[in-house]
Amino acid sequence: MNNIPPFDLTRQYELIGAEIGAAVLGVLASGRYIGGSPVQNFEQQFASYIGVSECVSCNSGTDALYMALRALNIGAGDEVITTPFTFIATAEVISHIGATPVFVDIDRDTFNLDLAQLESAITPQTRAIIPVHLFGQPVDMTRLMTIARAHNLIVIEDCAQATGAEWAEQKVGSIGQIGCFSFFPTKNLGACGDGGALTTNDPTIAAQVRTLREHGMRARYIHEETGINSRLDAIQATILQIKLRHLDTWNAQRRAIADRYRQLLTSLPGVISPKELSGSYSVWNQYTTRIPSSTNSGTSASFSAPSLEILGNNHHNYRDWVRSQLQARGVSSMVYYPLPLHLQPVYQGLGYRRGQFPIAEQVCQEVLSLPMFPELLPEQQEQIVHHLKDCLVQEVVASREG
Repeated sequence: MNNIPPFDLTRQYELIGAEIGAAVLGVLASGRYIGGSPVQNFEQQFASYIGVSECVSCNSGTDALYMALRALNIGAGDEVITTPFTFIATAEVISHIGATPVFVDIDRDTFNLDLAQLESAITPQTRAIIPVHLFGQPVDMTRLMTIARAHNLIVIEDCAQATGAEWAEQKVGSIGQIGCFSFFPTKNLGACGDGGALTTNDPTIAAQVRTLREHGMRARYIHEETGINSRLDAIQATILQIKLRHLDTWNAQRRAIADRYRQLLTSLPGVISPKELSGSYSVWNQYTTRIPSSTNSGTSASFSAPSLEILGNNHHNYRDWVRSQLQARGVSSMVYYPLPLHLQPVYQGLGYRRGQFPIAEQVCQEVLSLPMFPELLPEQQEQIVHHLKDCLVQEVVASREG
């Protein structure tokens, strides 16, 4: 069997390439590439899909988060609570607007914010919470919104990896005051380039964001504030309209793939599969397992990974060794994310210390995302798990001892 990539966009293109090509050529022939009906139509369709009244498209999910904070007048002297286990964009935008990111440790089963620790991080300076629906798995938004309302805090949902996911039968991005989405090509709903969107039921927020994305301009050449240039172009909007029609099918396929992984990995010591909370409809942007180095991580008591000295290599940890062995067998995997945000060099000035968020620090050493895309075949999954089983150290050690 050929090598298996972590994701493969060519198969999706084979399905809808002709339709996309014709639509893109239509936009090119129109001579109008910025704004216009393609962008407006996509915004209306996406708002309807998410279940909100307003959608403002933009250049990226990062810009959506940035403009959300700007529209809410969050800035210097304010604190925003979020997770240390996510892509840096979530915290980066907090820093860009002059506020302070405040981190809370995560739940080891879902990789999302540990809501039991959330209230202890709230101070008089706290203005907002940014929960990240990581890897397509929704945060328990019922519990989070209860906490937020009790403390009069704004909730900005980071839905970059979770387009179409639901909590209690409600789409993420429609539960907090604002939802922020990324249309990076590898996302569940991906453009053929960069793109993003902000969703809300508040027309005042939507109007403010529309001004911000156009250089702070309401009337032409009249700039009321310092804005940015962040527009979704007409070609990307046209492509996203086509893909949106397929999204539910693709997400259902991802769920079927996740179920198959779970079944295949159930009896495999040394691998911990992700868990889906009751009330959650995950869309599995990634299928992220844990490859622990000891029984302290919740794996089978019969499993214990050997030291790297026994393996005879220079890998950083056992997970990295397993990943390299999979790669040698033609299976590509990904590590999201090897260093938590509170330990990133850029955030050393915040005063966090190693060991402060032990779960986030632990899973950063253990997470391994297996190939995941809607067109992944059952036989490919079987091949992946077969190779993973071959890689597990208990077999390697046993063979050496034998």
